[in-house]
Amino acid sequence: MRVDPQHVRIRFNILGSLECWAGEARLRLGGPLQERVLVALLLEPGRVVPVARLVEITWDDAPPATAAHQIRKIVADLRQRIPGGAAVFVTDGPGYRVAVDDDQVDLSLFGVRLRRAREAVAAGLPGNAVDQLRAALELWRGRLLAGEGGMLLQGAATSLEERRLTAVELLFELQLGLGEAAELVGDLRELARENPLRETLRGQLMLALYRSGRQAEALEEYQRVRTLLAEELGIDPGPELSALHEGILKASPELAAPRQPTPSGPATAEQRALAQSAQAQAQAAPAPCSLPYDVQDFTGRTEELQQLLAAVAEPATQGTPILAIDGMGGSGKTALAVHAAHRLAELYPDGQISVDLHGFTPGQRPREPSEVLDVMLRSLGLPGDRIPDDLLSKIALWRMTTAQRRLLILLDNAADAEQVRPLLPSSPKCMVLITSRIRLVDLDGARALSIGVLSVPDSLALVERTLGAERVAAEPAAAEELAQLCGRLPLALRIATARLGHRPRWTIQYLVDRLSDEARKLDELASRSRGVAATLQLSYLAMDGESRNAFRLLSLHPGDLDVHSAAALLGTPTFEAEELLELLLDAHLLEQHELGRYTFHDLVRSFAHSLCTAETAAEDGLAVGRLLDNYVLAVEAACEVSFPGRVEFGIELPAPTAALPVFASSDAALAWFEREHRNLLAAVRLAARRGLDWHCAYLPRAFASFLHMQGRAEELLEAGQLAVAASRRLGDRLLLRLSLTNLAVALWQLGRVQEGVDALEQALEIAVEIGDRHGEAACRSRLGAFRNSLGRYADGLRDLEAALLLHQALGSPREEAATLISISSVSALLGKYPAAAEAARTSAEINHKLGEVDNEALALVNLANAHLGLGAYDEALAVLANAQELHRSLHRPGNASLVLARLADAHLRAGRPSEAYDYGLRALDLVWTSGSTARRATVENILGRIHQALGEHVQAQTRHGQALRLAEETGFRIEMAYALEGLGSCAEALGESAQAREHRGRADELFAAMGVPEECRRLA
Repeated sequence: MRVDPQHVRIRFNILGSLECWAGEARLRLGGPLQERVLVALLLEPGRVVPVARLVEITWDDAPPATAAHQIRKIVADLRQRIPGGAAVFVTDGPGYRVAVDDDQVDLSLFGVRLRRAREAVAAGLPGNAVDQLRAALELWRGRLLAGEGGMLLQGAATSLEERRLTAVELLFELQLGLGEAAELVGDLRELARENPLRETLRGQLMLALYRSGRQAEALEEYQRVRTLLAEELGIDPGPELSALHEGILKASPELAAPRQPTPSGPATAEQRALAQSAQAQAQAAPAPCSLPYDVQDFTGRTEELQQLLAAVAEPATQGTPILAIDGMGGSGKTALAVHAAHRLAELYPDGQISVDLHGFTPGQRPREPSEVLDVMLRSLGLPGDRIPDDLLSKIALWRMTTAQRRLLILLDNAADAEQVRPLLPSSPKCMVLITSRIRLVDLDGARALSIGVLSVPDSLALVERTLGAERVAAEPAAAEELAQLCGRLPLALRIATARLGHRPRWTIQYLVDRLSDEARKLDELASRSRGVAATLQLSYLAMDGESRNAFRLLSLHPGDLDVHSAAALLGTPTFEAEELLELLLDAHLLEQHELGRYTFHDLVRSFAHSLCTAETAAEDGLAVGRLLDNYVLAVEAACEVSFPGRVEFGIELPAPTAALPVFASSDAALAWFEREHRNLLAAVRLAARRGLDWHCAYLPRAFASFLHMQGRAEELLEAGQLAVAASRRLGDRLLLRLSLTNLAVALWQLGRVQEGVDALEQALEIAVEIGDRHGEAACRSRLGAFRNSLGRYADGLRDLEAALLLHQALGSPREEAATLISISSVSALLGKYPAAAEAARTSAEINHKLGEVDNEALALVNLANAHLGLGAYDEALAVLANAQELHRSLHRPGNASLVLARLADAHLRAGRPSEAYDYGLRALDLVWTSGSTARRATVENILGRIHQALGEHVQAQTRHGQALRLAEETGFRIEMAYALEGLGSCAEALGESAQAREHRGRADELFAAMGVPEECRRLA
């Protein structure tokens, strides 16, 4: 079965035999080795599992010599077998991690449901906790990997089994607390037999037997476990079990089953007579059905529908089953509830009653419970003159009338829990479905089902069902874009497709173009009777003035919010901001895909932006200013922790207007950058749109270090370009110098080296002009490195030596050490290995004193390179081992790949091509995630030389050809020369003499132009 990776959700089941599902298709994963590696990663989703650990898990104590290489091949194979595997299996530092959501792995889902159960217990909702535990335990199909796997996996299986039994014990504890007893005995006895030494299970079995009137059997269980513990472990039962035994002997009243509250108070004679009359009327009349029609083209919501149907299938032992469906306006709550109700109707033969509560209906107030009860009692056949006038009497009559019936009741469009509570029947034989735009968190005993937008496949399926398969097939890309522009919201999709249906001359692309205009999108998604804006307006008007104002101001944020950015926008303390965020979340005007992070649906944001008018412009402008000020100060605080010792330029920063995040460590600050870097770039764009040039120019300077460190070159480029333009508009020469320098770094990472040189020359000119000696030194350092990469080594070395003198004079050890790294690199290329070693060694010492681990590792790589040039292979390998150890504490794939590449080179020169190949593949794996085209060229050339050493000349030719293409893209002349030299060697080995001469001739020309000595041209 063919699977489209863009339109399918992958699910993994490991609680039993391993299963991987892509939609409805089960995937083949290969052999047992693939299964063990996959399970090892899925046991710790989101966490990096080192290759060494994967080796240990896969082969226990007897791994083959090529184990690490095989692990990488296995991961590559899994990436091919699983749709979208490149995004699922992420290379990270020394190993791999799987990037999946909780609902994609049954073990993670088990943990989520167990956590919800404990939260329900803490909230005093044992019935909800029981539901969550049952759902969690249904995920278990057996032992991990069905009992297969090595010792470590079996140890994990044992740990998981302990988690399952703990959940089972909690479930029995809750069920006993809810008054169940006899129905639990069978399951408890079976589990106690399987786990004879678990005293908790034995105690629960004894209590269930005692409450079922089987006191003697309960006492026999105690004697049985007492004997077993004495024989097996030489101990007596614990104090809790002994106390329970004593209580059973004495028939202690504390052990009696708890009394459950009755659904309603005692009925009066008149109420009983009314109820009997209603029942008699109902028996004579046909069962009522007032369900709305079920749309023929209902699409998607398969998982949600299954949850609804599964909830009905569960036996109702305590109270009326209540399912509350909540979601934003237009998400299809009513359509889902009606569709489910029609599927369930035959299970409720006494009738199906549907009432619109008008909680969010244009031009209408929410219906009063008394009015709704009157309607429902009449629908059951009770005459109007027999229905009392006061609310309490109506509630009592309703509960008695429904007590013995099997009714399905749909309460649509509820305003809040207070409106719904009086309408609930008392019989566990009834089923109540509720829909609401807000989460009914105050409705005790209700099982909540929050629905969001449709999935991408379901959205496309709805477009196809409403427009017709032929029309969608003619414009598949436009159909997909239409679904995205409609925010995958069912209401928006139906309005859009209805417009197309009534306008056969319109193409899908034509409507897409109209919807792409943000200013008119909501107008396009409206019809005479309904519209997205009108639907959202009702949710908006249901809030108080403070919440409405907060809703508008929060929409000014260009990305996703946290409490700090929300507090800045609102000008409030963070705890007040969080309360407002949670209120909007409950009203489904905000979404939350990650704890502590809030975001707007695209159409909700468009609606909120429509509320920004000329009257609100001044307040909105102040809010944006506070937000940008907050980001400037937060970035500064994060940089102080993550990048201490940065050069200060005396730029005046804004005063704080809201609480800032607190960074206890460098890791915490870097984690914040990781979460916020997209928001920071969006903030720069927002500043540019609003003409806030200082923020637009300064923010990129503040977070450029993080983007550079992470290899996020495209983001760094965009931020740099916006900052340069803003600095020019401001006429601020210092900010322009800083912005040009950062822009040059982005251009370097993208391989646009000559453009980077141009930017740096402009920056250097400004630095000299304004007397910015720190800036002059930084520009000369970078110019030296850039010119070196273009093969202009003499010019580059001159710039670097000038920069070094400036850094030393200014007392800037960090910059001095960085410049020495570049001097070491160019010295080695020119064959000056002793000088290269000395520069690298000095840089490593300075960086070590400063605690600059990353740059210390880079210096050690250059020192190793100098050792290789001198033929000191063992010394080089020792230094590289040290560099690799330093990198284990970092998460810098680009620099880690450089260490691995140099290890590959060292092993190759030492005559160990097999070990070299393993390191080379690992380097290539990492360098693909770093975004550095130049380093990819370096790694490809090293791999090419390794293939040559192994006699694999065709593979070597492919590697060097790839390196040449990459080097030519970036103007990286030294790697171009190495690639051509390698291609010449391959051609000669393959008997292609003319080609060999041509390649080597071009290589010699490049080497000569760069001044590279003859002895440095053939590295291996």
